[in-house]
Amino acid sequence: MGDLPKARGFSATASHTNILRQVVGRFRASQSLLHSYKRSFNGFVAKLTEEERNRLSTMEGVVSVFPSRKKQLHTTRSWDFIGFPQEVVRAKLESDIIVGMLDTGVWPESKSFSDEGFSPPPSKWKGSCQTPSNFTCNNKIIGAKFYRSDGEIGVGDFKSPRDSEGHGTHTASTAAGGIVDEASLFGLGSGTARGGVPSARLAVYKICWSDGCYDADILAAFDDAIADGVDIISLSVGGSFALDYFDDPIAIGAFHSMKNGILTSNSAGNSGPDPATITNLSPWSLSVAASTIDRKFIAFVQLGNKKLYEGFAVNTFISGSHPIVYGGDVPNIAAGYTGADSRYCFPDSLDNSSVAGKIVFCDELSDGEGALQSGAIGTIMQDGGFKDHAFSFPLSTSYLTLEDGAEVLTFINTTSKPTATILQSIDVKDSLAPFVVSFSSRGPNPITSDLLKPDLTAPGVDIVASWSEATTVTGLVGDKRVVPYNIISGTSMSCPHATGAAAYVKSFHPTWSPAAIKSALMTTASTLSAAKNTDVEFAYGSGQIDPIKAAQPGLIYDAGEADFIKFLCGQGYSSKSLQIVTGDNTTCTSATNGTVWDLNYPSFALSAESGTSFTRTFHRTVTNVGTPASTYKAVTEAPSGLSIKVEPSVLSFNAIGQKQSFTVTVAAKVGSKVLSGSLVWDDGAFQVRSPVVAYSTSS
Repeated sequence: MGDLPKARGFSATASHTNILRQVVGRFRASQSLLHSYKRSFNGFVAKLTEEERNRLSTMEGVVSVFPSRKKQLHTTRSWDFIGFPQEVVRAKLESDIIVGMLDTGVWPESKSFSDEGFSPPPSKWKGSCQTPSNFTCNNKIIGAKFYRSDGEIGVGDFKSPRDSEGHGTHTASTAAGGIVDEASLFGLGSGTARGGVPSARLAVYKICWSDGCYDADILAAFDDAIADGVDIISLSVGGSFALDYFDDPIAIGAFHSMKNGILTSNSAGNSGPDPATITNLSPWSLSVAASTIDRKFIAFVQLGNKKLYEGFAVNTFISGSHPIVYGGDVPNIAAGYTGADSRYCFPDSLDNSSVAGKIVFCDELSDGEGALQSGAIGTIMQDGGFKDHAFSFPLSTSYLTLEDGAEVLTFINTTSKPTATILQSIDVKDSLAPFVVSFSSRGPNPITSDLLKPDLTAPGVDIVASWSEATTVTGLVGDKRVVPYNIISGTSMSCPHATGAAAYVKSFHPTWSPAAIKSALMTTASTLSAAKNTDVEFAYGSGQIDPIKAAQPGLIYDAGEADFIKFLCGQGYSSKSLQIVTGDNTTCTSATNGTVWDLNYPSFALSAESGTSFTRTFHRTVTNVGTPASTYKAVTEAPSGLSIKVEPSVLSFNAIGQKQSFTVTVAAKVGSKVLSGSLVWDDGAFQVRSPVVAYSTSS
């Protein structure tokens, strides 16, 4: 997936067809070719057998051949919580910033996308708007396209940029939605909804459908977004496991974005809290974890004996008191189910005549579809899982701990006519916030162990934002609640928060590179409590975003294409493969190979086998973007077992844009615990912080 050749008259489609002729034969070539990427990089999609794929991979000029896999979507208090109020100082250029959203499309009629007061699109915009009968762009949504390489549009999907799922509408409004007063989900989370950059423009690239997001479409959208002139790309999508950088379409697309001065903001993934589950982890993109805000939604359960239990749910239903039955006592025997099945309330496992009009108690957290299908008026679930975020369900629901669930079950079994009430949810203050939520994917980085990922964290739990009115709150059969705003959680929600913050920084510094913007966000992030986050930096990276500080970071760790090429050479990539990707004469030699420790990254990580003592030296360069005449002193913090030495320990600047280099020598003896330290460059006005992490790969 390389650069476009610079030769005059080059035709990507003709070149791709010619390659395919050598692989599948002259007559099948044009039918096999599904799509040519020809606007921003060079590559194509084709239908091939395994034998043909292997033949193609050995041909001259081919970097990599990989299947078009399916990826998943990674699913207003939040901006205020991170110290980014509505009245924050804004740059005049904010309305010229174009945020490219690669997602499920948008619901254009949402108030969040009104273009009232907007001027025409900035002149740099080169994109277009696909305008079928059910979609219209405006001066807020200035571009919209949809992608489906196999042409198979599912039932309920729109063959247009219109969003039938809700996810893309939610992420787009979080990143750059306008200001909307009194937004809520049936009164829950009521307040002013807004994006990080309300005056910015949106370019919508619909790559995801009801059955997922395909690699071929993701790359096509990257190809267009880069050529169209977006400033930031936001992508809340990822695979189920990490891939090598040149086998991962998202990493490939983000690499070409970086080459063209565009930062890609990625969700870390929703496979936590297990270690090494992060999937979007290329060093040239921003990887975002999800953390809580100081608001949580609870739904109380009151039994007939007046005892009250605190449960978790985003419950909008008011159902009153009803008889309650245990799912294990009402199996659908006629369909072959026993109590061992019905206790979990699987679809079809419950006896409708015994459950209809009642509340059913279930031994497992589910989406509630089985209870709704059986005619239940509500469901109470018990589960031993994490209770750090709330779900929405298609019927009145509350989710209890195993301890409280055991008491409810005892009440059911010892009461002649047991009843219960599931109360409508309320929002309460979460005094533990912020902490990284359990579902957020963790490091360490499974591809490059000494590159710290995720980069930072942002609000991603119980986020109120705009929603598609082509679906319902849950999207499940039987849910009839069509809403303009919804409450959902995921690193999909934290990613657009980071996107909005990046766009905010870009509006003040339009010429900054992607690495510079990323550095500003990372080095100004607020540190999180290690006591609340036992996975420490592998949960939150540099910390939680602080957009205001990021706009004036003092110093930045900058990097460009040459730096990442040097890094890739050091990672073992061949000169041949890199030349095809870069489109130049890049050569990997012993002199140009760069170690991961020398990549000019705003964080420091090193790893070894448990019980090993070792020393690593990192080379870094910072650029002054603060006060022209300034002197920064190195302040280090390290626990027992970790030593951090900085040389020189004082950096003096006399001009904006001046660069200074230094080395950081880290000595560590790693065991079962992560050793977390930090380096802060402090001039009295700016504190430029980088985490320093040493850990055992075996633990």
